Amino acid sequence: MTQQIFTLPDVGEGLTEAEIVAWKVKAGDTVAINDIICEIETAKSLVELPSPYAGTVLELLAPEHETIEVGTAIIAIGEGTAASSASAGASPSVPGAAAAAESAVPVMQEPGVESGPLVGSGPKADAAKRRPRKSAPTPAPAAAPSAREAKPVPATVSSPQAAAAPREVGNGVVGLLSRVLAKPPVRRIAKELGINLADVPATGARGEVTRADLESYQAQRERELDEAPKFWDHPNQSRERRIEVIPVRGVRKATAKAMVDSAFSAPHVSIFVDVDASRTMEFVQRLKKSRDFEGIKVSPLLILAKAVIWAAARNPSVNSEWATSDQGDEIHVKHYMNLGIAAATPRGLLVPNIKDAQDLSLKELAVALNDLATTARAGKTKPADMTGGTMTITNIGALGIDIGTPIINPGEVAIVAFGTIKQKPWVVSGEVIPRWITTLGGSFDHRVVDGDLSARFMADVAAIMEEPALLLD
Repeated sequence: MTQQIFTLPDVGEGLTEAEIVAWKVKAGDTVAINDIICEIETAKSLVELPSPYAGTVLELLAPEHETIEVGTAIIAIGEGTAASSASAGASPSVPGAAAAAESAVPVMQEPGVESGPLVGSGPKADAAKRRPRKSAPTPAPAAAPSAREAKPVPATVSSPQAAAAPREVGNGVVGLLSRVLAKPPVRRIAKELGINLADVPATGARGEVTRADLESYQAQRERELDEAPKFWDHPNQSRERRIEVIPVRGVRKATAKAMVDSAFSAPHVSIFVDVDASRTMEFVQRLKKSRDFEGIKVSPLLILAKAVIWAAARNPSVNSEWATSDQGDEIHVKHYMNLGIAAATPRGLLVPNIKDAQDLSLKELAVALNDLATTARAGKTKPADMTGGTMTITNIGALGIDIGTPIINPGEVAIVAFGTIKQKPWVVSGEVIPRWITTLGGSFDHRVVDGDLSARFMADVAAIMEEPALLLD
């Protein structure tokens, strides 16, 4: 049978290797040209590979979760039907039933979107408790129950219907059968020790929990805690079980190399400025109510992005690159803005950028920011969108962090960190009033950006956050 061998292509600029994340076909499947055959993870993005040939899958030549070099054969596709290819024999390296259950053209799911438990307030810890009514004691049984047997039924239960009726006990509503007999002092001690009386073996004459029972239970619990192994003290546990080994590859490998290269090649200097962003918050609320921005997510990040573009136009050298040529070291000032936005994704940190952001209106910039975030979270950022950035914003405030000292993205000389916006006391015209305050942090390559330039740039960014109307000038 005639067969075509498909090798791993270079799907980005200068790609040398990639990891096969998942095969979407198996031996015997029939594929058409441009059908998705697998997903690969490069150093920059998750990419779906289409088939360049039509025919029957004869063999998968590369396993999942293995990094391979560009040009390596990954799949063999031949002419014929699935039946004929099956009779020819399939490779033992082909994934099994899990891959067989997938279709040739899968529907991509957004990673990181999971359902979680709903958390309710529950009963209040200090809910009022009513003292149970006294009733005539029930004749003692012939043989006292052991400590491990079910708790006795109180005398007030006279029928199965009455036994099933709920009653308020402690902090909640439970069946009457779960009511534990104990004197008030014993209940008080149990509450102080955090002990559920239902867990304590009862030895009292009427099946009640006594103080001695409680003390014995607490002593046993303390012994068990002392004897329990600690995570740092497992002499009999193998090293393989104590240490989880995570291979460094894909986005994590690329990020680690880039951060090391940047941190130890560019001399970083960081400065910070507190900003009264109250007018930015008001402006964002007006935009949300505007019909022009209907259906578009608007946040203070939009105003910061516009402020960074505006401030860089006034201080062009912060939007540049330190380069080395045959003539020596050079500074390349870029009179355009490819604005990078650091995005935390299930695959790691990505920094896609918005090309020619300086040409976008406020509404167009808002749409671009939304598209960038959605695409990054879905793992569909194109390699071209990960290259060519000129300046970066990292929004650590989205994670509740006030400020940090970010590392400059390689190939750039500046990065701005955006902290959380909180209401804080602020002095205005001699009076202390609550205002929306944030802290901006900037890291700069001191070979290009000296103290005066970095201060002027950050002051310009802060000015827009304090008064967005300056953007209209």
